Amino acid sequence: MKIKTIRISNFRSIANAEFDTVGFNVFVGQNNHGKTNLFQAVEWFYSAKGEIGQIRNVSQAADSEVSVEIVFSGVQDGLNQITHSDNQTKLRTILGDLDEMRIRRTSEAPKERFIFHPARNEWKKQPCGADSAFNNCIPRFEFVEATKNLKDVGGYKSTSPIGKMLGGVLTEILEADQNYREFREKFEALFGSETSAVRSRLTELGNAVQTHLAKQFPDCTAVDFAVEEPAFDDLLKNFSTRLDDGVNTTAEEKGDGMQRALMLAIIKTYADRRREEALGRSFIFFIDEAELHLHPTAQRQLKEALLELADGHDQVFVNTHSSVLLADDHQSQRVFRVHKEVQGLTTVESVNSGTAKYEVVYELLGGSPADILLPSNFLIVEGCSEQEFLKAIIRRFYGEKPPIHVLAANGDDEKQRQSYGRLNDTLHTLGGAPIYRDKLVILLDQPDGPDKQARFKEFKRQNYNLVTRSQLVELQVHGLEDYYPADLRAATGLGPNNKVRMAKKVAETLTKERFETEMSLVFQALSTAWKNAYQDQTPMTYEPVVASGLCQRCEDVVG
Repeated sequence: MKIKTIRISNFRSIANAEFDTVGFNVFVGQNNHGKTNLFQAVEWFYSAKGEIGQIRNVSQAADSEVSVEIVFSGVQDGLNQITHSDNQTKLRTILGDLDEMRIRRTSEAPKERFIFHPARNEWKKQPCGADSAFNNCIPRFEFVEATKNLKDVGGYKSTSPIGKMLGGVLTEILEADQNYREFREKFEALFGSETSAVRSRLTELGNAVQTHLAKQFPDCTAVDFAVEEPAFDDLLKNFSTRLDDGVNTTAEEKGDGMQRALMLAIIKTYADRRREEALGRSFIFFIDEAELHLHPTAQRQLKEALLELADGHDQVFVNTHSSVLLADDHQSQRVFRVHKEVQGLTTVESVNSGTAKYEVVYELLGGSPADILLPSNFLIVEGCSEQEFLKAIIRRFYGEKPPIHVLAANGDDEKQRQSYGRLNDTLHTLGGAPIYRDKLVILLDQPDGPDKQARFKEFKRQNYNLVTRSQLVELQVHGLEDYYPADLRAATGLGPNNKVRMAKKVAETLTKERFETEMSLVFQALSTAWKNAYQDQTPMTYEPVVASGLCQRCEDVVG
């Protein structure tokens, strides 16, 4: 069961909004334009938390109706996951064979929800008893707010986001266990049934207490002792987690980025475990500013994890200020722009078309080309040694030239490096964008061995336009180290296992004249990149970086 459509009326800044959703839904917009209001409207649909006077749109009359309606799809499969057989039967009686279900909550009866009865063409109070119990008949709702409870990460309270996630895992596992279901049925029969002996004795006890209490408070007409099921969230009160990222500490002692990443990792674990256990019930995550405290690389990894959820039976709704979470298209993704009009009313519109999406990304990146800080061009090389050599040469001699970013296309393993797989991936990422397709330059070694030569020939065939436009420069040696001036290479005293260190030493001793004359093909590659580069950008300032250790990409010692 998934959310198909959301309709909101008169909730905070949202006068009227209606939109269809998919698996992964991204909402973007400036601060104070209504993104969080939208999420809180869905939270109100699930929980009814909030005073009507405070959540009603201020531009509307005091008696205007506040309403949130959600249309669920995939209902027939969802009904099969309802553990309470009576509730399942009641809903099937209303819906029949229909695969959609309309549910709404309004300010006229804020503590109740109503289901649309198609046969009668009318709204009917949901038939599953308590409003909270009805939440067990629809997808589970989890709202992870941007800042609230982040300080409670280490405490694992039942009300904190992580506590909810862990409690949710435990609850889902218990509900799938036959022994637990039998226990719950016996518990209800023992304490809930009006005919049980225990219930009768508790009623007698309540009546006796009421008799004595009425002598002091005559208005008291009944005392009812209700025995609740065990609260399994109480198991989390003594729950703690330690994280070892080089320093072994409790979770609350880590930074906000680690805490945020931990919370989102638990979300994914929650979903994975539920699927592994075949628990079946779908759920939806509303995550406010999911990228908060995360580096862009971690944001991209987060998006991949959330898309995995969205590709299954579940849904993800994300509020964001990050272009990373919407830049890459995906079949399960839909982007919405949340904007506040002059009158202070929030609108929600789909922005999946090219031009509209570019405008949104441009705004997220600061609304000015200077804020984007893209290089004028890219020079793609095969490995770390070429990258370090050229960075040092540019820093020493060509600081006034257009900024060129030297990008190493290292593969993840030897097979990928030998097959030019990673080089193709890098080229596709940059060359696939019109902004760099005709501008980037590639510098390659000559392949050694017939197999690699054949693959190199195929690579050039697949990228023939680069050859014809002189964007591919080939060294006539098998490696950059063979292209260094012989005396400078020998002076380093380094062998083939220290390519990066050799590159740095040669680059620091090589003169500009010798580079341009004795390493003319490398200079040609740089010159072509400068010639093709976008102009009118401030040249890069290159700061020397001193590092030591192991270069993980090329397994070379650096420093």
